[in-house]
Amino acid sequence: MIRFLRKKKLARDESGATLIEFAFVAPTFLLMLMGLFDLGYSVYMRSALTGAVQNAARSAALETGPSALTAIDDEVEAHVQDLNSAATVTFQRRSYFDYNNVRQPESFTDTNGNGSYDSGECFEDMNSNDTWDADIGEDGVGGPNDVVLYDVSVSYDRMFPFWHMIGASKRQTITSSTVLKNQPYGDQIANSVEVICT
Repeated sequence: MIRFLRKKKLARDESGATLIEFAFVAPTFLLMLMGLFDLGYSVYMRSALTGAVQNAARSAALETGPSALTAIDDEVEAHVQDLNSAATVTFQRRSYFDYNNVRQPESFTDTNGNGSYDSGECFEDMNSNDTWDADIGEDGVGGPNDVVLYDVSVSYDRMFPFWHMIGASKRQTITSSTVLKNQPYGDQIANSVEVICT
């Protein structure tokens, strides 16, 4: 009889139920928490990078900008590495005559109607390099009144190891771009457009 009463009392005992419930909820909760921290860090890094890139682009658009590019890039890199010292930062600048030309291909005569440039078709050589280009921009910051596309990419390892559980890469890469027009500190040099048929 005493044994039966003990079993009945034990069956009604709920003192360890919270621990069992926590064991079910904890893995999901921790995974969700790590995901939120990782997402928050990415958003913060992107925001900080965008601010640094816009500030650097404004500095580069001044007359003194072309001579200070290394210092400007170093400032952006230092700002990023304050947040993640192991981050890799890459820079690219391309200059264009005006805003309409940014990331645009050179015009061509599509003689076969396939929608893409083929060897032998005539094209307008807008950057004077005697070849058809899918992007007419030139490397660098250009000159007075030129429009500059400034791209900065940052690559870093994710903070939490859950990336392999969801099939993501260990490396996170974020990019920030801005387009600004250089100050009118002189006359803009216009390239002569030549039609070339190869």
